[in-house]
Amino acid sequence: MIGLLGGLGLLIYFTLRGMNILIAAPLCALVVALTSGIPLMPPLTDGAASFTADYMTGFAAFLKDWFLVFLLGAMFGKVMEVSGAADSVAHWVVQKLGMRHAALAVILACAILTYGGVSVFVVAFSVFPMALSLFKEANLPRRFIPAALAFGSVTFTMTSAGSVEIQNFLPMEHLGTTQFAGWRVSIVVALFMAFTGIWWFERMMARAVANGECFDERADDPAQKSYDNLPNPLLGLVPLGLVLGTSFYFSVILHFGKSSLIVALLVGLLTAIGIYWKKFTNLGVALSTATFGALIAISNTCAVVGFGSIAKLTPAFHDALAFMTAIPGNGLIGAAVAISVIVALTGSASGGQAIALPLIAPHYTDAGVDPDALHRVIAITSGGLDSLPHNGYVVTTIRAICGETHRTAYLPLAALTVVIPFVGAILAIALFILGL
Repeated sequence: MIGLLGGLGLLIYFTLRGMNILIAAPLCALVVALTSGIPLMPPLTDGAASFTADYMTGFAAFLKDWFLVFLLGAMFGKVMEVSGAADSVAHWVVQKLGMRHAALAVILACAILTYGGVSVFVVAFSVFPMALSLFKEANLPRRFIPAALAFGSVTFTMTSAGSVEIQNFLPMEHLGTTQFAGWRVSIVVALFMAFTGIWWFERMMARAVANGECFDERADDPAQKSYDNLPNPLLGLVPLGLVLGTSFYFSVILHFGKSSLIVALLVGLLTAIGIYWKKFTNLGVALSTATFGALIAISNTCAVVGFGSIAKLTPAFHDALAFMTAIPGNGLIGAAVAISVIVALTGSASGGQAIALPLIAPHYTDAGVDPDALHRVIAITSGGLDSLPHNGYVVTTIRAICGETHRTAYLPLAALTVVIPFVGAILAIALFILGL
């Protein structure tokens, strides 16, 4: 157990220090293997598990299952970005709400794009320049921008019913559900998370402003974008709507499972290319850039899945899992605890689900837990403790996109992306127990 927790602690520390996750994850997995007596290589075993084989088995399994989704998602997001469609939709939302509601404008712009299937990383890159300009005009502390971007992208939209993000599709193949599982409860929880998060966020900013904080302009701030020649924002909603509609048809009507996500993203991609064909100066370069981004994104997730694959070989992990699945009471509570622990261990909602679902889904479905309720609770819960400091999206958004540090920006981000989803998961469990 000390080795398992020590490996996790090292993973968080190395990530915060800026070490590449493709180096940090296997290095920390090696610590876990050594402290648990797991042989390093297959020649040192008698057909049993080994560090090199099982780390790469976990890594490659996630790559095999989800590469096409990451690739099409990245390409779709890049086409929406390069064509100006993402900027157009986001700028339209910002204009409608204006400076008086700067934070709400940023959050809603991210929410619309994310729910429509645009990659959360593309959304952050697209909306950040507008958020920076809006916060500057309103003289609000810029350290809150990462929290606004993250809250709109990875909370009430990413894990809600109908979302075409991977976190909402992973439970489907293990539970036989659709991405609209538990939709009634999902609507209530999403509204609760959205309104509570926005209220709390504005309270945090108001307190900071009252303490004398204001916008601090920097010499290396990006140049102000020009929004004079953007396409019609309503036209930009067409590919987003088609992604949602196609995923519904192929998932709920035809029962294509996770393949419905591939079809939906492909339809959205081809539609966006067709609509904005004249906007591209070099579509091939844009798609190549998206491909590289997809490889980086899925490799980072695969790396933490590999770490989790070694962790789940240890006796400590199985003892902890047995304890969590034996929690008395409704099975949804035990599932939420198990998912929370594993996504915290991996720092990834999708990576944590990929490790946990094969282990816990059969246990709870055999115990008679409703699959739709289990799907929604797992999805919502996975969007909570995954946002610990070593999460790849958190690191990228705070440091690479917004130019902040964890010391200045992580606390408000954690309040909105860890605490709010955690409370949302509790509400979801309560509503399912009450029979909603």
